Amino acid sequence: MDRHRPAVSRAVQLAGRGLLLVPLLFLILFFFYPLATIFSVSLAPEGTLDLSGLGALATFNDILWFTIGQALLSTFLTLVLALGTAFVFVRFEFPGKALLLSLSTLAFVLPTVVVAAAFKALIGERGLVNQALMSVLQLEAPPIQLERTLTLILIVHVFYNFAVALRLLTSFWANQSPRMEEAARVLGAHGWRLWWEIRLPVLRPAILASSVLVFIFTFTSFGVIIILGGPQYATLEVEIYQQAVNLFNLPVAAGLSLAQIGLMFAMMIVYTRLQRQIPLDLQSTRQVARPPRTRHERWLVRGTVVVMLVLLFAPLGALAIRSVMGTEGFTLRYYQELGMNARRSVLFVPPIQSIGNSLAFALATTVMAVTLGMLTAYLLGRNPTRWARWLDPVFMLPLATSAVTLGFGFILALDEPPLNLRTSPVLIPIAHTLVAMPFVVRSVLPALHSIPASLLDSGRTLGAAPWQVWRWIELPLISRGVLVGATFAFTISMGEFGASLFVVRPNTPTMPVVIFRLLSQPGALNLGQAMAMSTLLMAVCAVSFIAIERLRTAGVGEF
Repeated sequence: MDRHRPAVSRAVQLAGRGLLLVPLLFLILFFFYPLATIFSVSLAPEGTLDLSGLGALATFNDILWFTIGQALLSTFLTLVLALGTAFVFVRFEFPGKALLLSLSTLAFVLPTVVVAAAFKALIGERGLVNQALMSVLQLEAPPIQLERTLTLILIVHVFYNFAVALRLLTSFWANQSPRMEEAARVLGAHGWRLWWEIRLPVLRPAILASSVLVFIFTFTSFGVIIILGGPQYATLEVEIYQQAVNLFNLPVAAGLSLAQIGLMFAMMIVYTRLQRQIPLDLQSTRQVARPPRTRHERWLVRGTVVVMLVLLFAPLGALAIRSVMGTEGFTLRYYQELGMNARRSVLFVPPIQSIGNSLAFALATTVMAVTLGMLTAYLLGRNPTRWARWLDPVFMLPLATSAVTLGFGFILALDEPPLNLRTSPVLIPIAHTLVAMPFVVRSVLPALHSIPASLLDSGRTLGAAPWQVWRWIELPLISRGVLVGATFAFTISMGEFGASLFVVRPNTPTMPVVIFRLLSQPGALNLGQAMAMSTLLMAVCAVSFIAIERLRTAGVGEF
């Protein structure tokens, strides 16, 4: 019997290695193949290489420059606000600081359709602020006209990306030595001179890295633009959707997608290089926050807290209030109407059905993303080779690709056997898994790296089989990372909008798609239902966010 054990052991090892290649196969089939199809449709529409179609992209120069311009402006405004806030958080200690910093991340995990609905509820034409001003000033028309304007788009982009820049700047700045600033003050550097000659040069790696990251997010912004903007504010992302879905001009849509993919991959390379310049641990020279001492410092802290509370929580509070406020006061009608078919249409799908659809897709996404993400983490973490280092950024590529481009690639590529999935509901969790899997990998990988090899060797020495070592030693140690990754996957799936708009079927809509449809239709009832649905989705994301913050440890889920 013993002579057969080496053969069985080799078979088990080969099966294990084959299992680790499953995530790579998934990525090839559902990421690289759709992208290759986009390249093919763009560069070889008739089966042979033809670059003449790329010349037609010149007609979209205005859209490209607007996309870049609004992204640059959004990035600048976000960085200015985040830099000032980071200064307060690093230098001063005040009650509720840790909680406020943690809650600021809630804005980033919210779906774009919820954020758009929240700002419509706050400062839209029928928002709370306009209604209050019209009542107090006895006006017939809303005085604040921000809907369909660039101003509102920029405000929402700052709201959405503020936490990303703040956390990156705060974590970097807190680990810098205060001695350089102290020496500069002794030499007479104060005020703007201290900022320009000392602080900004020291913070340059974090400022550049956060700027690139915010630029990527705002450049590929879709939900905010399509809901709060208009035809005059179309970005590349919106134009790809319009050309593919409304005009069915697939070669042009593919060409625009190709241009966006190239630019985003270039930006992702810049970001990863900048990120390497940010040290992970400089605790020996860590700055120590102190309570504000002077009157000016106390007002600075109070003003920062007030601005953060207003920016982050006024829109969300307005959304919840607007969902229960009718023309005659408090009402639950909008929630009740989510399950009714007032028009008696045979083809009508009750909005409340989308909650069940989203939950089912989110659960399927969670199972798929956690399984594939754990296998990926083991592939990268247990194989410290040059191939593993090369594969690590490859598995992060879906984050640098817009969801709209992914959805467009699906409808182009997955319409023929054996991958004829374009009309299948399975395509939705597949699309969501592509977006969620990198979050699972980044949640599990640090936990996996923290397990001492000697601990695993001890288990094997005591006679434990490989599966027993994994079950009783590794799994308990990585369980928090797995739970964080699962929560990320569930939350991302519940709120994913861009790819879902392409692949969702009329009879299986998701919550974000229903919210978008309701916001696109006129009438107080449709708006109220959109607010009610958005509030429910916000509550789900808030619960998931609390779970992530409670479970997350240092390094888990960080990018």
